Amino acid sequence: MAGPGEPCAGPGVWNQTEPEPVAARLLSLCFLKTAGVWVPPMYLWVLGPIHLLYIHRHNKGYIQMSRLFKAKMVLGFALVILCISSVSVTLWRIQQGTPQALEFLIHPTVWLTTMSFAMFLIHAERKKGVQASGVLFGYWLLCFLFPATSATQQASQGDFQSDPFRHLSAYLYLSLVMAQFALSCLADQAPLFPKRPPQANPCPKAGASFPSKAMFWWVSRLVWKGYRRPLGPKDLWSLGSENSSEQLVSQLEKEWTRNRSATPRHTKTTAFKRKGSGNKEAPETETLLQQQRGKRGPLLRAIWQVGRSTFLLGTLSLIVSDVFRFTVPKLLSLFLEFIGDPSTPAWKGYLLAVLMFLSACLQTLFEQQHMYRLKVLQMRLRTAITGLVYRKVLALSSSSRKSSAVGDVVNLVSVDVQRLTESVTYLNGLWLPLIWIIVCFVYLWQLLGPSALTAIAVFVSLLPLNFFITKKRNHHQEEQMRQKDCRARLTSCILRNVRTVKYHGWEGAFLDRVLHIRAQELGALKTSSLLFSVSLVSFQVSTFLVALVVFAVHTLVAEENAMDAEKAFVTLTVLNILNKAQAFLPFSIHSVVQARVSFDRLAAFLSLEETDPGAVDSSPSRCAAGEDCIRIQEGTFAWSQESAPCLHRINLTVPQGCLLAVVGPVGAGKSSLLSALLGELAKVEGSVSIKGPVAYVPQEAWVQNMSVVDNVCFGQELDAPWLETVLEACALWPDVDGFPAGVHTRTGEQGMNLSGGQKQRLSLARAVYRKAAVYLLDDPLASLDACVGQHVFNQVIGPDGLLQGTTRILVTHALHVLPQADWIVVLEDGAIAEMGSFQELLHRKGALVGLLDGARQPGDGGEGEAEPPAGTKDPRGSATGGMPEGGSERFMKLVPEKDSAASEAQTGLPLDEPEGPGQPKGEDRMQYGRVKAAMYLTYLRAVGTPLCLYALFLFLCQQVASFCRGYWLSLWADDPTVDGRQTHAALRGWVFGLLGCLQAIGLFASMATVLLGGIRASSLLFQGLLWDVARSPIGFFERTPIGNLLNRFSKETDIVDVDIPDKLRSLLMYAFGLLEVGLVVTVTTPLAVVAILPLLLLYAMFQSLYVASSCQLRRLESARYSCVCSHVAETFQGGPVVRAFRVQGSFVAQNDAHVDESQRVSFPRLVADRWLAANLELVGNGLVFVAALCAVLSKTHLSPGLVGFSVSAALQVTQTLQWAVRSWTDLESSIVSVERLKDYAQTPKEAPWKPLSCAAHPPWPRRGQIEFRDFGLRYRPELPLAVRGVSFKIHAGEKVGIVGRTGAGKSSLAGGLLRLVEAAEGGIWIDGVPIAQVGLHTLRSRITIIPQDPILFPGSLRMNLDMLHEHTDEAIWEVLEMVQLRAAVASLPGQLQFECADQGNNLSVGQKQLLCLARALLRKTQILILDEATAAVDPGTERQMQAALGSWFAQCTVLLIAHRLRSVLDCARVLVMDEGQVAESGSPAQLLAQKGLFYRLAQESGLV
Repeated sequence: MAGPGEPCAGPGVWNQTEPEPVAARLLSLCFLKTAGVWVPPMYLWVLGPIHLLYIHRHNKGYIQMSRLFKAKMVLGFALVILCISSVSVTLWRIQQGTPQALEFLIHPTVWLTTMSFAMFLIHAERKKGVQASGVLFGYWLLCFLFPATSATQQASQGDFQSDPFRHLSAYLYLSLVMAQFALSCLADQAPLFPKRPPQANPCPKAGASFPSKAMFWWVSRLVWKGYRRPLGPKDLWSLGSENSSEQLVSQLEKEWTRNRSATPRHTKTTAFKRKGSGNKEAPETETLLQQQRGKRGPLLRAIWQVGRSTFLLGTLSLIVSDVFRFTVPKLLSLFLEFIGDPSTPAWKGYLLAVLMFLSACLQTLFEQQHMYRLKVLQMRLRTAITGLVYRKVLALSSSSRKSSAVGDVVNLVSVDVQRLTESVTYLNGLWLPLIWIIVCFVYLWQLLGPSALTAIAVFVSLLPLNFFITKKRNHHQEEQMRQKDCRARLTSCILRNVRTVKYHGWEGAFLDRVLHIRAQELGALKTSSLLFSVSLVSFQVSTFLVALVVFAVHTLVAEENAMDAEKAFVTLTVLNILNKAQAFLPFSIHSVVQARVSFDRLAAFLSLEETDPGAVDSSPSRCAAGEDCIRIQEGTFAWSQESAPCLHRINLTVPQGCLLAVVGPVGAGKSSLLSALLGELAKVEGSVSIKGPVAYVPQEAWVQNMSVVDNVCFGQELDAPWLETVLEACALWPDVDGFPAGVHTRTGEQGMNLSGGQKQRLSLARAVYRKAAVYLLDDPLASLDACVGQHVFNQVIGPDGLLQGTTRILVTHALHVLPQADWIVVLEDGAIAEMGSFQELLHRKGALVGLLDGARQPGDGGEGEAEPPAGTKDPRGSATGGMPEGGSERFMKLVPEKDSAASEAQTGLPLDEPEGPGQPKGEDRMQYGRVKAAMYLTYLRAVGTPLCLYALFLFLCQQVASFCRGYWLSLWADDPTVDGRQTHAALRGWVFGLLGCLQAIGLFASMATVLLGGIRASSLLFQGLLWDVARSPIGFFERTPIGNLLNRFSKETDIVDVDIPDKLRSLLMYAFGLLEVGLVVTVTTPLAVVAILPLLLLYAMFQSLYVASSCQLRRLESARYSCVCSHVAETFQGGPVVRAFRVQGSFVAQNDAHVDESQRVSFPRLVADRWLAANLELVGNGLVFVAALCAVLSKTHLSPGLVGFSVSAALQVTQTLQWAVRSWTDLESSIVSVERLKDYAQTPKEAPWKPLSCAAHPPWPRRGQIEFRDFGLRYRPELPLAVRGVSFKIHAGEKVGIVGRTGAGKSSLAGGLLRLVEAAEGGIWIDGVPIAQVGLHTLRSRITIIPQDPILFPGSLRMNLDMLHEHTDEAIWEVLEMVQLRAAVASLPGQLQFECADQGNNLSVGQKQLLCLARALLRKTQILILDEATAAVDPGTERQMQAALGSWFAQCTVLLIAHRLRSVLDCARVLVMDEGQVAESGSPAQLLAQKGLFYRLAQESGLV
């Protein structure tokens, strides 16, 4: 629409011969009128078609005609009519013979078509469900802005009478456009029929107006809610489908698979090069840092294809932002021209002030949109990559699982995925700062001429230094990640086997190992941090050197080149941009270097060998009676493609309904045979086929941290009658009866609240509930006592059990069940030695007869179990497993909410005690509200008071040097000019250079001090966390999910290591920079103080609103992420079970739900960050406007130098203050990690390990006499006594057996003797010394226990046998000879230095048990506790173990906790426990003669 006035024509308008200031040309009325006419139509005709195409492809539904739409259409028609009237009037005047400029006809015509197109867009947006249009918002803003400026100028000239129609039409046009602009700031109603289903708590962004979207005001309600009260999960928005795991992971998985198939396949396990192992079943492999850079390409391409559109759109926003970033120095130059020219009208000064304000605001808005889009992309990639890693975990082959520990996988998810996704924000920082530098050089050339060329030499000379620093940092970063992995693996292993560690008093030894690795990790981090400081300072110095060299050359070398205000302060503004480019570049390089290491680790993990889906020909249909259900023909199998075969030429056919028993000595390949049937082994040759669904019971029971009923159902629908039948058959009803919430009781992390036998029966119940056709049972009777084992076999596995009619392959050491098997296979050295029926094999007198002879008496039952819960009574008085009276009703009854809530705070119980009232939820405990000042003081005390004060002093010194340097430059610019030269230029240059050097030295010293202080604090806080956890009693680990602890040792520790020192450094830099800028602005333009104080209040308000919400969201996010880590770790351990049951889909859905819940917290947090940044920068931009306005008002009283000094400083304050507040807020969000590391400082701790005064003096105990005096214990204060009134005396050298039914309190006696649980009443005396007065390590080091579960730790075999390095190699070889492992160890690579995998996974269970026995023999204490130590070995090996123990501990006091009564028949005395009390005591013969409880147990075991 044309404005009033004369057309832009005539002589002098474009006259280039007469020099005219740039400001005059750009701010002329003609230029503004031309821009006002052509810019809005060009904008709409360029973006409009693109917008139409977009909304056509993203149809959101139909919006009904609303009042807002009708108002827009009415105003639009009014504008169209106005344009038509302008064209009509012009044509009428031409017809009347009045000459009219052509523009008066063209301009209204263009506007007529454009307005018509705008009306069409409004209608199209309504049809496609667009509630707020950004394109039309920008159009109406442009339509109002330019004509309003020209109309204001025209009105000030007062020529209304010359053409009243055009004046009135222009003013009417402005009114209508302003109304349209106001309406475009509103959002329309929601679509009537939305394409996406409605959500419970939808994100308000969809219904927000465009200004609200641009300024992120739509998050204000959530921020305000978080300020008034702590936010909870119900306050958070639902996650949109575009951000959900289901959609994102499927996209990335599709692209990853496609790119991988397009890449030539190499051997998959080369990323984990094996060290070599003599053990055929489990080759040892190396860790994730053995990278395969060839694997990087497919993953990189897949990530790019998934996120490229969002990334490119965000990059476009950043480029537009940078255009406005470089507009500001140009406008400042025009503004200083205005100040220096007294004849320029004042309205141009006001216009330039407004333009500077608008440019700064637009820069802010586009930059924040860029950050928002990349942060959303970062969140989406985190979801997608985490999902991809999880799906890989479900598909890992056995060799791949043994090559990577649980800690490695948790580290991948918690640290590496985070670092990789965070680097997305910095990718543009690798190239964009270079563009900034080029543009800055162009500006400098315009200002200073050829003198700017000297800057290039400065930058080029510094490039080699920075490349060298980057390379060195990369090396140290990789070293740090290596050490972090080692620490994560070791910490994870300690936490998962903490009971074994505490049994033996090894906490100190493991603390030393962890801290040694931690010291190497922090050493690499310290070197990396110092190099990072050098990198930052080098870029800072390069900026200063540019200014020094350019100013010196310009003033000292060139003739008639003096420093003036425009050159000095516009150059300063340009150099500030250059400074940001220089600072952004090392940050970007640093982030990408970290990301590359993490990316290589992820690529290597995702390229690991997977199970071969075609290894087993499985059919879902069940086979008919008489058909062969399982068939193996000429099968040769290995644990990986590179290892030697572990099973040779297996030929096996199993008909439908057959019970096949697989027996053999330890290491014969029994478990490997089941793994081959499951497809877990690599098939070298032959074929395997299975018909029908498969259920699998592993040798080491795997239980999820869920309720009992969820574990049994395992994703299937609940069938209550069938569940009752299964629990009854598996003898679980007596245990469930004692659980606080019945079948709804949670089992705890790794089933920690259950005994070994309960976990095994729960694992069996899960398989039975499945109603499969084929059952693969890997020694399920090993952890069960005789009567329970017999009951389970009869009711479940045997010919008349629940599984009758199904195909069962039973691996067992319980040889007494073999007569009931249909077919028997005997394995030796990975091959079938013989097979046939029991009678046939007896007649052959082959391998089976040898096994039976070695076992002496095959009538022995199953192996013993670590106790179920003390106080868990069997109401029927026997362990037949029947459902107790009232059990059905209790099962069907749901647990009341209040009971569940009350139970969450309770602790789980070990061994004898299930979870009591306790049901750990798996969610992390959270603090609420703002972070307390005590947390800051805790961190600062860890840094050290002297170091803190020294860092503040150094920051103050470097900032004083910076202020003096800037002020000195202003004095230089104000120096008088004589004959075109300044007389003191040399002195000014030398002092300027000296001040810059002092600032650089101070900057490096201050940053290095903060980073090194942060490393010191991190070291102390980690030691504190490690100490707090290690000193916690065993009950703490049973109620605390391992994932929560691992999260603190990985992610939270990483934040304290890296993030907090970096945020603290940024805060100090920006805070001191803010003090400098505030001082400059106040001194030069005192009027600005009036604006600074209200702005500070606004900043404080925004900061207060934000921090409360941000900290709570940070806590919620961390807690939710702990669930993700726990679930990944749990799935990694149970991968074979999940695959065997074919429930990968439900587990993927569970993981997706956990990740989505975590991202539901992440999204509001990232939006709140943008809300803070956008609003703080916009408010800060007001200071630029105020400073410029003050300069225009005081133009006659201020010199150009002072104006330049004031405005250039004001331009800095916006970003400086915004980043100061952001750094403060980020620091408070990160300091939550300190809070979480200190969470366990106040939890109850064990008694001292080594008290100052100990009642036991070495050598103690000399004899080994043990006396219980009215001993009682309970596991929690609110529970009844698990053991009560126990009084008996064990003489020195006496061998005492302890027997009793499940839950009688046998293992509780052992726990009390080792003080895992402190006595509630009475006490225990050893050699006359009360153990309550003995240090825990002293006590536990003088008592040897061989527990039921054999545990080995990652490290050398020698370290596992002699944890405290107290024995010689000869002594170790001697005990290996005793347990008949000398030959096996001698054949291993490295022999005693052979590296054991995590959990000892590269050894068989039997070998691990024998090594644990050797470890006990090596200690040779006066007191030995055997807690079913022979559970995992075959009867022949058990006989050898008993012989070794008998000879080695002949003079020692032995407590034998047993369920198999035959094990205690050679004991001098037997204690029979019942309901936590000693029911009977005497020799086996005496007790049998009494015909009491012991006699009944003997009857049930078949001994009498």
